[in-house]
Amino acid sequence: MPTPSVSTPASALPTASGGPSPFSLGDDLLGRAAKRRDARSARVSSWDRTGGNEDAFVVMPGETAVLADLEGPGAITHLWLTQTCRRVLGPGLIDPTLAGVAMFEIHNALGLNWEITDPDYYRKVIIRMYWDDQETPSVVAPLGDFFCVGNSIAGNFSSLPFTVSVKEGERLTFGGPAAFNCYLPMPFNSRARIEVENQNDVPYVQYYYVDYELYREQLPGDVLYFHAHWRRENPCDGWGPDLQVNSLETQVPNLTGAGNYVILETEGAGNYIGCNHSVAHFPGTWWGEGDDMIFIDDDTWPPSMHGTGGEDYFNQAWGMQRNAYPMCGTIVHEEDVPGYQVSYRWHLADPVRFEERIKVTMEHGHANHLADDWASTAYWYQTLPGPRLEIPGVADRLSRIPQSPPRGPAAGANGANGSADGRAAHRADLPGELLEMIRARDDRMVEFEAKRAQWFERRAADSRERQRANADQAARIRDAFLGRR
Repeated sequence: MPTPSVSTPASALPTASGGPSPFSLGDDLLGRAAKRRDARSARVSSWDRTGGNEDAFVVMPGETAVLADLEGPGAITHLWLTQTCRRVLGPGLIDPTLAGVAMFEIHNALGLNWEITDPDYYRKVIIRMYWDDQETPSVVAPLGDFFCVGNSIAGNFSSLPFTVSVKEGERLTFGGPAAFNCYLPMPFNSRARIEVENQNDVPYVQYYYVDYELYREQLPGDVLYFHAHWRRENPCDGWGPDLQVNSLETQVPNLTGAGNYVILETEGAGNYIGCNHSVAHFPGTWWGEGDDMIFIDDDTWPPSMHGTGGEDYFNQAWGMQRNAYPMCGTIVHEEDVPGYQVSYRWHLADPVRFEERIKVTMEHGHANHLADDWASTAYWYQTLPGPRLEIPGVADRLSRIPQSPPRGPAAGANGANGSADGRAAHRADLPGELLEMIRARDDRMVEFEAKRAQWFERRAADSRERQRANADQAARIRDAFLGRR
């Protein structure tokens, strides 16, 4: 898709000698950097407007934070986000109100704190994007899945439109802190709004950049609007999940595509540009052998695009390999995290074009015999108004995370019953001096949590003020740009 902007004609641009330019660069990725445009670059971010170092929003449980509210015409050119969400298991030895940054990066083994990253929060936070005052979002997905953190497992990878960067010690962990980037252009005529909603029961911390361009004129009529949508089937409706993959018993015909997993289904005109795909598969075989089938416009059978297998759709073969290419790759490989696979495929050089409707599907096992947990985020551009996009509630979004023994004081002695009754029964048998120490810890925990809540409330109030300040700054930048000819 052409980069949505209004350019001064190449013939009107002067050369070093003052004459007309003898050639015109295109709107390709590299050429646009060497081409003069009548545009204004700007950014909204979470920066600390006091000049301090508290450069993050705090988003309280149940609260929605506006990352960008921009008046157009324009286009978002880059998103960068990093975030954290911590659960305290015991009172730390450092006053939490003294924290100048989002969290203390101190290992629990040092005895200064006792807290963990919430392993589920990548699916408890929702990102939404609205274009041109549409009442329903054109983008809705769990925050992690939008940035290709499938199954809430953070893995390093680099592709053309998305990258994720994770510290080695946090790599391939559930909820591992990571840096997210998205470079897909997101044009808008009258307005762009990006927001995140915290559907968790604890606050989380959000650092971010939204980089964008402003234009003087309305976007051309052939510009399409960015969309993304998350789907999940947990489990897929498989008729023979206990059958060995590729066995004789699975060799039945599928000549309709009925029952396939649906990656995308929408009406309108546009271009499908790819997806990320997450699998949780535990039978000990493998999740593939299902063909991709893409039905376009008035397709019945066969579809316009019929593939030969799941790994083939992701441009791999003979199973999946560990790699990260510009247009395809594996982010989480099942040999590194048994039972889990996260992959991506981008149709940027080969967009799948549709004029009326499209349905992107894939068999879950040949002829849909497997019953794995599948989730995906589809990305596409299309005309407005777009489809009404919805996703399941929190409980139906959570990843399948292997359960370890209970952690923290609630676990009781030696991993015993973590209920209040179980702890009370255990404590009744303790000598008085030991019981007094546990009570002292409980009292200190109450005080610690109260101070931590005070710190979050202060930061959250400041974050709300920054959202308003960001909107005001974006309006000033636009007014200055449009007032200068």
